[in-house]
Amino acid sequence: MDSFFQYGETELAWLRSRDKQLAEIIDRIGRVERRVIPDLFAALVHSIVGQQISTKAHETIWGRIEAAFGAITPDKILSLKDEELQSVGISFRKVTYIKRAAQKIHSGEFDIQALQRLDDAEVARRLSSLDGIGLWSAEMLMLFSMQRPNILSYDDLAIQRGLRMVYHHRRIDRKLFEKYRRRYTPYGSVASLYLWAVAGGAIEGMKDYAPNKKK
Repeated sequence: MDSFFQYGETELAWLRSRDKQLAEIIDRIGRVERRVIPDLFAALVHSIVGQQISTKAHETIWGRIEAAFGAITPDKILSLKDEELQSVGISFRKVTYIKRAAQKIHSGEFDIQALQRLDDAEVARRLSSLDGIGLWSAEMLMLFSMQRPNILSYDDLAIQRGLRMVYHHRRIDRKLFEKYRRRYTPYGSVASLYLWAVAGGAIEGMKDYAPNKKK
């Protein structure tokens, strides 16, 4: 059974009250459903598998993983040979990252359950200490697994595109981005869902105001 990021009228009413342009976007798009993987280790593996490949390839490989191995746990990963993981389409480098993470969690060196009790900044710091996980990946795990309510990623190109499209900016620098982060707080994650939808073409006719790159 699919799980989706949970939000409701409380978050939407807050965002509408804070930003007229976003309010219009919310009303035009309606509810956005984005799948989440509640189990953080499975989500971690899913994140590593999807790096630097297309969404379609990612979905294909993840489907093979689930069909071949069932529930993705540290013990399950450690019980598999590298060749078994590679056989479903995971690169050698990614297998190494996944195995290292599984070993650290299995040994107790990395307490993945403790992350639930920590603030966003510390969760990002700890997740980023794992091989293969940078800040952007950590932020996506906080949003699409932990369902943290206030994640807006500066490093996400689609978020920047969505901001340009909604507010007619040519570029989004850090200072401008922080203005929107403050405006959306404490519900930046729901704002992210709508910015991604806009960037993906959910509203016909909206354009990206980024300057054209010279050929």
